[in-house]
Amino acid sequence: MFKKLFIAVICAAVLVGAGTGLWVWRGLGSLSKPVTLAEPVLFDVPSGTAFNDVARQLHTRELVEDSLWVRIYGRLFPEQARIKAGEYEFTDGMSAEAMLAKMVAGDTKHWSVQFIEGWTFRDMRSALAATERLEKLTSEWSDAQIMEAVGAEGEHPEGRFFPDTYLFTSSESDLDLLRRSFRRMESVLAEEWETRAEGLPYNSAYEALIMASIVERETGAPHERDQVAGVFVRRLQKGMRLQTDPTVIYGMGDKYKGRIGSKDLRTHTPYNTYRISGLPPTPIALPGREAIHASLHPGSGKALYFVARGDGTHKFSNTLAEHQKAVRAFQLNRRSDYRSSPAPDKDENK
Repeated sequence: MFKKLFIAVICAAVLVGAGTGLWVWRGLGSLSKPVTLAEPVLFDVPSGTAFNDVARQLHTRELVEDSLWVRIYGRLFPEQARIKAGEYEFTDGMSAEAMLAKMVAGDTKHWSVQFIEGWTFRDMRSALAATERLEKLTSEWSDAQIMEAVGAEGEHPEGRFFPDTYLFTSSESDLDLLRRSFRRMESVLAEEWETRAEGLPYNSAYEALIMASIVERETGAPHERDQVAGVFVRRLQKGMRLQTDPTVIYGMGDKYKGRIGSKDLRTHTPYNTYRISGLPPTPIALPGREAIHASLHPGSGKALYFVARGDGTHKFSNTLAEHQKAVRAFQLNRRSDYRSSPAPDKDENK
C-alpha cells in the first residue's frame, strides 16, 4: 500500500512539474511572438527606472500579454534586464524580446533638424525653436550668450555653424546641437584652409568664411560656385568693390521686404559692398563645405562681372561693356519664367 502511494505521489509530482514546465515554456515563448501595432509606439524609460517597472509598463501599454513573463525572463537572463534610459520606438511585428534587446542596446529613437546652406543664424534659431522633442535651453538667450556657451565668447554668430542634418534624442537640447554644429564648422573650415590655393586675398580663415557665405548666397547652381568665387577674388585683388546684392540685403536687416532699390544701394551700412571696399565685417549666412572649398579654390579666368540669366545660373563677363550688354539681355527684359534659383532636378520628383 505504501509503495503504491509513493509511486502515485512521484507520478503526481512529475505531472505537476511537467505541467509547470510547459506553462513556463509557453509563457516565455509568448515573448518571441510578433506584436501587432497599428502605428509605431514611443516607449519612454526614465533614468533610474527598475526592470520590473518596465515590465509592468509593457503590459499596461499592451505590448506583452503578462508582465510576469518579462520579469521571469529578466531573472533567467540577467543581461537582458540591463536596459538603458531613453525613448524607444517599437514598430509593428516586433516581439517583446526584440523590444527588450533594443532597450538593452540603448537604441533610442532619433529625430532630426536640418540647417540649410544660405540660412542666417536667425533662421537657424527659428528652426531649433520649432523642432519638437528637443529641449529648449537657449530660446530666451541672446546671441552673445549662445556664443559664450559654445566657447566663442564675444564673437559674431553669423556663419559660424555648419549647415547639415543633425540627429538628436529626446534627452538632448538645442544647445547640444548648437555646440555640435559650431564644432563641425570649426573642423571643416580648418581642413579646407589647410589645403587652400596660393595667392588668395585673405588674411585669415575667417575672411575665407566671409567670402564663402557670399558665394553661398550668390548662386544656387553648384557648378558655378568656383566661378563666382573667382570673380570676387579677382575683384579684391584689383581693389574693386564686390558690389554684391546679398550683402546689401543682409545689411538692411528687417527693412528688406523682398526688393532692393537704388536708394538701398547708396545707403551706407557695414555690409553694403557697393559702398565699402573689401569684405564685410562678418559672414552673411551659413556656407556649406562646397562654398568654403570654392572660396579657397576659386575658378581661373578673367571674368569680373556676372548677372543672373533668370534660370538660376549666371552670365559671366570679362569687361564692363560685356556685362552691361548681359544686363540688358537678362535683367531689363526679364522673361515671364524668370527665376533666381535653379529649377528642381527632375529626378527629385520621381
